Amino acid sequence: MRNRRLITVAALGAAASLALAGCASDGAGGTIELAGGGSDAAGGGDKGTITLGFLPSWTDGLSTAYLLQDQLEKLGYTVEMNTLTEAGPLYTGLAQGDVDIFPSAWPEITHAEYMATYGDSIEDLGTYYDNAKLTIAVPEYTDIDSIDELAAASDRFGGRIYGIEPGAGLTGQTQKMMPEYGLDGYELVTSSTAAMLTELKSATENEKDIVVTLWRPFWANDAYPVKDLEDPKGAMGEAEGLHFLGTKGFAAQHPEAAALIEKIQLDDAQYGSLEDLVVNEYGEGREAEAIDAWLEEHGSEFDWVVD
Repeated sequence: MRNRRLITVAALGAAASLALAGCASDGAGGTIELAGGGSDAAGGGDKGTITLGFLPSWTDGLSTAYLLQDQLEKLGYTVEMNTLTEAGPLYTGLAQGDVDIFPSAWPEITHAEYMATYGDSIEDLGTYYDNAKLTIAVPEYTDIDSIDELAAASDRFGGRIYGIEPGAGLTGQTQKMMPEYGLDGYELVTSSTAAMLTELKSATENEKDIVVTLWRPFWANDAYPVKDLEDPKGAMGEAEGLHFLGTKGFAAQHPEAAALIEKIQLDDAQYGSLEDLVVNEYGEGREAEAIDAWLEEHGSEFDWVVD
Protein backbone atom coordinates (compact mmCIF):
# COMPACT_ATOMS: atom_id res chain seq x y z
CA MET A 1 0.00 0.00 0.00
CA ARG A 2 2.35 2.66 -1.25
CA ASN A 3 -0.26 5.15 -2.35
CA ARG A 4 0.97 8.07 -0.33
CA ARG A 5 -0.17 11.65 -0.42
CA LEU A 6 2.76 13.86 0.34
CA ILE A 7 1.73 17.19 1.73
CA THR A 8 4.57 19.65 1.97
CA VAL A 9 4.24 22.43 4.47
CA ALA A 10 7.23 24.51 3.44
CA ALA A 11 7.15 28.10 4.58
CA LEU A 12 5.75 27.99 8.04
CA GLY A 13 8.17 30.12 10.00
CA ALA A 14 8.59 30.39 13.71
CA ALA A 15 6.18 33.31 13.72
CA ALA A 16 3.44 30.87 12.82
CA SER A 17 4.28 28.58 15.70
CA LEU A 18 1.06 29.29 17.56
CA ALA A 19 -1.24 28.89 14.59
CA LEU A 20 -0.62 25.97 12.29
CA ALA A 21 -4.28 25.61 11.42
CA GLY A 22 -4.92 27.34 8.11
CA CYS A 23 -3.49 27.10 4.63
CA ALA A 24 -0.17 25.57 3.66
CA SER A 25 1.65 24.81 0.46
CA ASP A 26 0.76 21.50 -1.17
CA GLY A 27 4.14 21.36 -2.84
CA ALA A 28 2.64 22.01 -6.25
CA GLY A 29 1.89 25.68 -6.00
CA GLY A 30 -1.54 25.30 -4.46
CA THR A 31 -2.72 25.26 -0.89
CA ILE A 32 -4.45 22.78 1.36
CA GLU A 33 -6.46 23.25 4.52
CA LEU A 34 -4.84 21.92 7.68
CA ALA A 35 -7.95 21.59 9.79
CA GLY A 36 -7.86 20.41 13.38
CA GLY A 37 -8.53 16.78 14.20
CA GLY A 38 -6.57 15.41 11.28
CA SER A 39 -7.35 11.81 12.08
CA ASP A 40 -11.02 12.03 11.37
CA ALA A 41 -10.96 14.65 8.67
CA ALA A 42 -9.31 12.71 5.86
CA GLY A 43 -10.74 9.23 6.38
CA GLY A 44 -10.09 6.73 3.59
CA GLY A 45 -8.45 3.71 5.23
CA ASP A 46 -10.33 0.88 6.87
CA LYS A 47 -9.04 2.03 10.24
CA GLY A 48 -8.92 5.76 9.49
CA THR A 49 -6.14 8.17 8.66
CA ILE A 50 -3.00 8.90 10.65
CA THR A 51 -0.93 11.97 9.84
CA LEU A 52 2.84 11.88 10.40
CA GLY A 53 4.65 15.20 10.77
CA PHE A 54 8.40 15.53 10.37
CA LEU A 55 11.26 17.68 9.08
CA PRO A 56 12.89 15.86 6.12
CA SER A 57 16.28 17.43 6.90
CA TRP A 58 16.18 15.80 10.36
CA THR A 59 16.88 12.35 9.06
CA ASP A 60 16.05 10.46 12.25
CA GLY A 61 12.43 11.59 11.85
CA LEU A 62 12.53 11.06 8.11
CA SER A 63 13.65 7.45 8.55
CA THR A 64 11.20 6.56 11.30
CA ALA A 65 8.33 8.31 9.49
CA TYR A 66 8.70 5.99 6.52
CA LEU A 67 9.08 3.00 8.83
CA LEU A 68 5.84 3.92 10.60
CA GLN A 69 4.10 4.58 7.30
CA ASP A 70 4.97 1.08 6.13
CA GLN A 71 3.84 -0.60 9.33
CA LEU A 72 0.67 1.44 9.91
CA GLU A 73 -0.48 0.94 6.32
CA LYS A 74 0.01 -2.80 6.75
CA LEU A 75 -2.25 -2.56 9.82
CA GLY A 76 -4.94 -1.01 7.63
CA TYR A 77 -4.53 2.71 8.24
CA THR A 78 -4.26 5.41 5.61
CA VAL A 79 -1.10 7.40 6.33
CA GLU A 80 -0.51 11.02 5.32
CA MET A 81 2.95 12.55 5.42
CA ASN A 82 3.22 16.23 6.41
CA THR A 83 6.68 17.72 5.97
CA LEU A 84 7.59 20.93 7.76
CA THR A 85 10.67 23.09 8.00
CA GLU A 86 10.75 24.09 11.67
CA ALA A 87 10.13 22.37 14.99
CA GLY A 88 7.83 25.10 16.35
CA PRO A 89 5.01 24.64 13.80
CA LEU A 90 5.39 20.87 14.12
CA TYR A 91 4.81 20.93 17.88
CA THR A 92 1.93 23.35 17.36
CA GLY A 93 0.37 21.05 14.79
CA LEU A 94 0.82 18.08 17.10
CA ALA A 95 -0.81 19.90 20.01
CA GLN A 96 -3.72 21.06 17.85
CA GLY A 97 -4.31 17.66 16.26
CA ASP A 98 -3.32 18.67 12.72
CA VAL A 99 -0.46 16.17 13.10
CA ASP A 100 -1.17 12.84 14.80
CA ILE A 101 2.41 11.63 15.32
CA PHE A 102 5.87 13.24 15.47
CA PRO A 103 7.94 10.12 14.72
CA SER A 104 11.26 11.19 16.23
CA ALA A 105 11.02 13.86 18.92
CA TRP A 106 13.68 14.90 21.45
CA PRO A 107 11.39 15.98 24.31
CA GLU A 108 13.63 15.34 27.32
CA ILE A 109 16.30 18.03 26.76
CA THR A 110 16.51 19.32 23.20
CA HIS A 111 12.79 20.07 22.82
CA ALA A 112 12.08 20.60 26.52
CA GLU A 113 10.92 24.18 25.92
CA TYR A 114 8.37 23.02 23.34
CA MET A 115 7.14 20.37 25.76
CA ALA A 116 6.78 23.00 28.49
CA THR A 117 4.49 24.94 26.14
CA TYR A 118 2.57 22.14 24.43
CA GLY A 119 3.12 19.08 26.62
CA ASP A 120 -0.41 19.07 28.09
CA SER A 121 -1.80 18.47 24.58
CA ILE A 122 0.73 15.78 23.65
CA GLU A 123 1.11 12.15 24.73
CA ASP A 124 4.27 10.04 24.72
CA LEU A 125 3.78 6.88 22.65
CA GLY A 126 7.18 5.36 23.37
CA THR A 127 10.96 5.69 23.19
CA TYR A 128 12.60 3.91 20.28
CA TYR A 129 16.24 4.93 20.92
CA ASP A 130 17.77 5.96 24.26
CA ASN A 131 21.25 7.32 23.58
CA ALA A 132 20.75 10.46 21.49
CA LYS A 133 23.16 13.35 22.07
CA LEU A 134 23.83 16.89 20.87
CA THR A 135 27.43 17.62 19.89
CA ILE A 136 29.87 20.27 18.70
CA ALA A 137 32.20 18.80 16.08
CA VAL A 138 35.30 19.65 14.08
CA PRO A 139 37.17 17.70 11.36
CA GLU A 140 39.32 14.79 12.53
CA TYR A 141 42.45 16.57 11.26
CA THR A 142 41.82 19.68 13.42
CA ASP A 143 44.16 19.67 16.45
CA ILE A 144 41.47 20.74 18.92
CA ASP A 145 39.73 18.18 21.09
CA SER A 146 37.58 20.16 23.52
CA ILE A 147 35.03 22.98 23.37
CA ASP A 148 37.26 24.55 26.04
CA GLU A 149 39.88 25.21 23.34
CA LEU A 150 37.59 27.07 20.94
CA ALA A 151 37.65 30.49 22.63
CA ALA A 152 41.34 30.99 21.91
CA ALA A 153 41.03 29.74 18.33
CA SER A 154 38.24 31.85 16.86
CA ASP A 155 40.46 33.28 14.10
CA ARG A 156 41.22 29.89 12.56
CA PHE A 157 37.49 29.13 12.39
CA GLY A 158 36.54 32.54 11.04
CA GLY A 159 34.61 33.23 14.24
CA ARG A 160 31.75 31.00 13.02
CA ILE A 161 29.95 27.94 14.31
CA TYR A 162 27.73 26.51 11.58
CA GLY A 163 24.37 25.42 12.98
CA ILE A 164 21.06 24.18 11.60
CA GLU A 165 17.49 25.53 11.68
CA PRO A 166 16.91 28.60 13.93
CA GLY A 167 14.04 26.87 15.75
CA ALA A 168 15.90 23.63 16.40
CA GLY A 169 16.48 22.56 19.98
CA LEU A 170 20.13 22.02 19.02
CA THR A 171 20.34 25.70 18.12
CA GLY A 172 18.90 26.73 21.48
CA GLN A 173 21.22 24.42 23.40
CA THR A 174 24.24 25.76 21.48
CA GLN A 175 23.20 29.31 22.30
CA LYS A 176 23.12 28.33 25.98
CA MET A 177 26.50 26.58 25.73
CA MET A 178 28.41 29.43 24.08
CA PRO A 179 28.59 31.84 27.06
CA GLU A 180 29.56 28.99 29.39
CA TYR A 181 32.73 28.51 27.34
CA GLY A 182 33.30 32.22 26.67
CA LEU A 183 32.62 31.92 22.94
CA ASP A 184 31.69 35.57 22.51
CA GLY A 185 34.15 35.71 19.62
CA TYR A 186 31.88 33.42 17.60
CA GLU A 187 28.69 33.87 15.62
CA LEU A 188 26.29 30.92 15.49
CA VAL A 189 25.28 30.78 11.81
CA THR A 190 21.81 29.25 11.47
CA SER A 191 20.00 28.36 8.28
CA SER A 192 19.21 24.70 7.66
CA THR A 193 20.68 21.27 8.15
CA ALA A 194 21.35 21.06 4.41
CA ALA A 195 23.28 24.35 4.45
CA MET A 196 25.36 23.22 7.44
CA LEU A 197 26.20 19.95 5.70
CA THR A 198 27.20 21.81 2.55
CA GLU A 199 29.67 23.89 4.56
CA LEU A 200 30.97 20.76 6.31
CA LYS A 201 31.39 18.86 3.06
CA SER A 202 33.24 21.73 1.40
CA ALA A 203 35.55 22.27 4.38
CA THR A 204 36.47 18.61 4.82
CA GLU A 205 37.06 18.10 1.08
CA ASN A 206 39.55 20.98 1.22
CA GLU A 207 40.93 20.03 4.67
CA LYS A 208 39.93 23.36 6.20
CA ASP A 209 38.98 23.96 9.81
CA ILE A 210 35.28 24.30 10.60
CA VAL A 211 33.06 24.05 13.69
CA VAL A 212 29.53 22.66 13.30
CA THR A 213 26.64 21.61 15.48
CA LEU A 214 25.83 17.91 15.08
CA TRP A 215 24.05 15.15 16.95
CA ARG A 216 24.02 11.40 17.41
CA PRO A 217 22.58 9.30 15.91
CA PHE A 218 23.14 10.98 12.53
CA TRP A 219 24.56 9.53 9.32
CA ALA A 220 26.85 12.56 8.78
CA ASN A 221 29.11 11.40 11.62
CA ASP A 222 30.14 8.47 9.45
CA ALA A 223 29.96 10.21 6.08
CA TYR A 224 32.40 13.00 6.95
CA PRO A 225 35.76 12.88 8.81
CA VAL A 226 34.53 14.60 11.99
CA LYS A 227 35.01 14.16 15.71
CA ASP A 228 32.97 15.33 18.68
CA LEU A 229 34.64 17.92 20.86
CA GLU A 230 34.80 17.04 24.53
CA ASP A 231 32.30 18.95 26.64
CA PRO A 232 33.84 19.06 30.15
CA LYS A 233 31.09 21.36 31.45
CA GLY A 234 28.30 19.23 30.05
CA ALA A 235 26.83 22.33 28.44
CA MET A 236 25.39 20.47 25.45
CA GLY A 237 23.29 18.30 27.76
CA GLU A 238 23.18 14.64 28.67
CA ALA A 239 22.11 11.76 26.43
CA GLU A 240 18.36 11.54 25.91
CA GLY A 241 15.74 9.35 24.26
CA LEU A 242 14.15 9.66 20.85
CA HIS A 243 10.39 9.42 21.26
CA PHE A 244 7.27 8.88 19.23
CA LEU A 245 4.91 11.66 20.32
CA GLY A 246 1.19 11.68 19.56
CA THR A 247 -1.50 14.28 19.79
CA LYS A 248 -3.45 13.95 23.03
CA GLY A 249 -5.96 11.12 22.81
CA PHE A 250 -4.12 9.30 20.02
CA ALA A 251 -3.75 5.98 21.86
CA ALA A 252 -7.44 5.92 22.81
CA GLN A 253 -8.46 6.70 19.24
CA HIS A 254 -5.98 4.33 17.58
CA PRO A 255 -5.16 1.61 20.15
CA GLU A 256 -3.81 -0.88 17.62
CA ALA A 257 -1.40 1.68 16.17
CA ALA A 258 -0.33 2.82 19.64
CA ALA A 259 0.32 -0.78 20.73
CA LEU A 260 2.59 -1.33 17.74
CA ILE A 261 4.47 1.95 18.19
CA GLU A 262 5.05 1.29 21.90
CA LYS A 263 6.99 -1.89 21.07
CA ILE A 264 9.47 -0.31 18.63
CA GLN A 265 12.99 -0.06 20.05
CA LEU A 266 16.21 0.15 18.03
CA ASP A 267 19.82 -0.29 19.06
CA ASP A 268 22.72 1.57 17.45
CA ALA A 269 23.29 -0.96 14.67
CA GLN A 270 19.58 -1.28 13.83
CA TYR A 271 19.04 2.48 13.82
CA GLY A 272 22.24 3.16 11.87
CA SER A 273 21.26 0.65 9.20
CA LEU A 274 17.78 2.17 8.89
CA GLU A 275 19.04 5.73 8.43
CA ASP A 276 21.84 4.74 6.08
CA LEU A 277 19.46 2.85 3.79
CA VAL A 278 16.78 5.57 3.77
CA VAL A 279 19.09 8.58 3.41
CA ASN A 280 22.18 7.35 1.61
CA GLU A 281 21.76 4.02 -0.18
CA TYR A 282 18.25 4.65 -1.57
CA GLY A 283 17.61 8.38 -1.04
CA GLU A 284 14.80 10.76 -1.88
CA GLY A 285 11.89 9.16 -3.70
CA ARG A 286 12.95 5.60 -2.83
CA GLU A 287 12.30 5.64 0.92
CA ALA A 288 9.68 2.87 0.70
CA GLU A 289 12.21 0.61 -1.05
CA ALA A 290 14.71 1.36 1.71
CA ILE A 291 12.20 0.35 4.36
CA ASP A 292 11.51 -2.91 2.51
CA ALA A 293 15.25 -3.62 2.40
CA TRP A 294 15.69 -2.76 6.09
CA LEU A 295 12.79 -4.98 7.13
CA GLU A 296 14.19 -7.82 5.06
CA GLU A 297 17.54 -7.46 6.86
CA HIS A 298 16.30 -6.73 10.40
CA GLY A 299 12.62 -7.66 10.53
CA SER A 300 13.22 -11.06 12.12
CA GLU A 301 14.94 -9.34 15.09
CA PHE A 302 11.64 -7.84 16.33
CA ASP A 303 8.32 -9.14 17.60
CA TRP A 304 6.36 -6.10 16.42
CA VAL A 305 6.90 -6.18 12.66
CA VAL A 306 3.72 -6.35 10.58
CA ASP A 307 4.28 -8.32 7.36
